[in-house]
Amino acid sequence: MAPHHERPGAAPERRPGGRIRKRRRWPTGGKSEQPQGGGSDLDDEQLEKLLDAEQTADALAEEARRTTSRRELQYHPAFNLLSADVGQLDEEAFDELWAEDADEALEILAMMSHATDRPLAALARRLAGRLLIDLTTAGPARSGGVGRLVQQPARPDSSDIDVEASLDAIHGAMVERRRPSLDDLTTRAWARPQTAVCLVVDRSGSMDGSRLATAALAAAACTWRAPDDLAVLAFGDRVLTIKDLDRKQPPASVVTSVLRLRGHGTTDIDLALKAARRQLLASNARRRVVVLLSDGESTTGDDPVPAARSIEELAIVAPADEPEHALRLGREAGARVQLIDGPLDVVSALNAVLNHRQ
Repeated sequence: MAPHHERPGAAPERRPGGRIRKRRRWPTGGKSEQPQGGGSDLDDEQLEKLLDAEQTADALAEEARRTTSRRELQYHPAFNLLSADVGQLDEEAFDELWAEDADEALEILAMMSHATDRPLAALARRLAGRLLIDLTTAGPARSGGVGRLVQQPARPDSSDIDVEASLDAIHGAMVERRRPSLDDLTTRAWARPQTAVCLVVDRSGSMDGSRLATAALAAAACTWRAPDDLAVLAFGDRVLTIKDLDRKQPPASVVTSVLRLRGHGTTDIDLALKAARRQLLASNARRRVVVLLSDGESTTGDDPVPAARSIEELAIVAPADEPEHALRLGREAGARVQLIDGPLDVVSALNAVLNHRQ
């Protein structure tokens, strides 16, 4: 399948009143070296780099010690308007910033979620969680990630007879003085879910406000589209399990966990894709999709192309101002590529991916 390249016009967008909306870059600090050859199965060394949910919680708690001081936050021009004093977050001022530049508002909110000022960080995470869920649930209805209870003809191995639906046929058999056959009976069974999703978040290098907000919004969108058949992974040179496919977790909890991510290490896309494929093997959904949120540049580990080709359906969501690596990986692996300019674009990008039919 050919890569799908959607990018807004190259010219900056002029806002009402003449203000120009700047293009945002996703920093890629910390990336170096180049990957070796590849495959589609995890070896013992790679398995040691997969952290389960409990290990991930411990890792995130350890990383939470790395915070952002109020002095550092003041480099953002909107910070003093939003937080005039320790432990304060002015939601009215945030609403005004949101109306003026929603992407910028999401960026500073994500940055404040890492604040050394703990009350401020808690307020920022609470507001972000509520806002991101609202943004995604206001869009199109979810695509049916969970299975549905359906009626179907009985089979020899059927166990749950729908008596009410079978009554007419059973009565007809009695009138004809014969025993009801399987053809007369209707059963209830769970149909296979339509779509399973594994969201894979690149957190290597620098995890600035824009990248963090984009990742959290992507997680919120995926929890809405496939709430039960969803896995969320984050990776650098190892893989964190934010949500296992078979573990139920409230959407707000998933989003909060993503907001706790810090930039870390080099970029092993091969490892991340193998871990995603392993998650989706546990699903019996008709469609299994891996969404890779990354610029597509792999700096350590094996060549990611063989692992990418082994995935049933891969979509890459990448920054529009650094598309080269993502487009190359998409072209070589037969993956769809969606390019975005800022956090808010990720919702429409994911809708395009998940509404697409191969």
